[in-house]
Amino acid sequence: MALREIVKDGDKALTKICRPVEKFDAKLASILDDMADTLKKANGVGLAAPQIGLLRRICIVNVGDDDGVIELINPEIIEQSGNQTGAEGCLSFPDQYGIVSRPMYVTVKAQDRNGNEFTKKGEGLKARAFCHEIDHLNGVVFKERAERMLSPDEVEEL
Repeated sequence: MALREIVKDGDKALTKICRPVEKFDAKLASILDDMADTLKKANGVGLAAPQIGLLRRICIVNVGDDDGVIELINPEIIEQSGNQTGAEGCLSFPDQYGIVSRPMYVTVKAQDRNGNEFTKKGEGLKARAFCHEIDHLNGVVFKERAERMLSPDEVEEL
């Protein structure tokens, strides 16, 4: 396992639509393990493959609950409801936060590291993280969804 470099604002990988994963092998497992280590080191709640320069439909989420690291391969949101609006940031945009509206509840269909299909429900922060990371796989960053960006003073208050 290794730490991967997180690409920052301006990197073209953040604007590209990712390709589906077709091979579920040791290389994929290694990428997922590296992503989990990188996420932990960065103290984030989610990380998508384009954030480490890989244009594949892979993301992970860890909101610190009993689910631990949730690995999502080829994910898609199949249900959503409710609304939440709040501050959101991104590991690829350090010290930048914006006010973003997301669904309060989502259900995601994805595959695990072995290619088995599953669904996972998310509420609140987990729903926000699922949406944020899946956006990355479609070349969309949170700043594009933000109603407005927060000033440094507003960020300090958080």
